[in-house]
Amino acid sequence: MKFIKFLLVGIVFGILLVKSEAVSWYRIYEMFRFQSFHMYGIIGTAVISGILFLQISKRGYIKSIKGADIFVPKKDNGITRYIVGGIIFGLGWALIGACPGPMYILLGTGVSSMLIVIAAAIVGTFIYGMLKSKLPH
Repeated sequence: MKFIKFLLVGIVFGILLVKSEAVSWYRIYEMFRFQSFHMYGIIGTAVISGILFLQISKRGYIKSIKGADIFVPKKDNGITRYIVGGIIFGLGWALIGACPGPMYILLGTGVSSMLIVIAAAIVGTFIYGMLKSKLPH
């Protein structure tokens, strides 16, 4: 019962993504072909909201549930890993038509083929975890 609020927020978020057509393969296809602004508007809104929330929390106006200041650690410098990781993520998104969150939403809407995609994502994450110490970071 302690985590029910997270489940409810996830359900509401999933409904919003389905209703806004953000999990639609056709909308994602349009985005990657630069044929529609729809997905760029949704992603842009999320980025701007994230920037605003981060700046407000850095100034101490927003606290955690326990009343503590929200601390965001600095990331290590290095652009190569972000470019390579972004390319891999983008290729997977373009090939599958869904990023990690919508995979579960699509499974919930009845797209059973997402089970294969989710299983592959879990296996890929496991392999990365095993190889992480050998990869350049």
